[in-house]
Amino acid sequence: MEAEIEESASSSTAGMANKLFLGGLSWQTTEDTIRAHFSPYGEVTEVIVMRDRLTNKPRGFGFITFKDQEAADKACDETHTLDGRTIDAKRSLPHGQHSSPKSKKIFVGGLAPETNEDDFKQHFERFGQVVEAQIMVDHTSGRSRGFG
Repeated sequence: MEAEIEESASSSTAGMANKLFLGGLSWQTTEDTIRAHFSPYGEVTEVIVMRDRLTNKPRGFGFITFKDQEAADKACDETHTLDGRTIDAKRSLPHGQHSSPKSKKIFVGGLAPETNEDDFKQHFERFGQVVEAQIMVDHTSGRSRGFG
């Protein structure tokens, strides 16, 4: 019984080494788009785009699992652009675990509804070069969701 538990734990940990978190996905990005983009790195075993439970609309992030860890390593080492968006591909960690940040993206919440992307970007350019500044908007109304 104890050997079974150890084997199960080690296989789930090994699977996590092949699984990547994909952040910053466009709402138009599909599982098929992700699979087509990442398949040159190696065999893809699973692709998930996370969706809102009520509306079934994409939430802007997902996961991809490769058969081999080498493929996941190669995919992590490069910058990816899908559907016009630079996405953040990094190792998926079990819920509750954190790693040192590889991404240079920051989350900014509490934005006033009248804040526009130009002002948002200009504010942060005081601290250095800004590659991309995006304020998240509601799909249907087009109004700011108050974060970016």
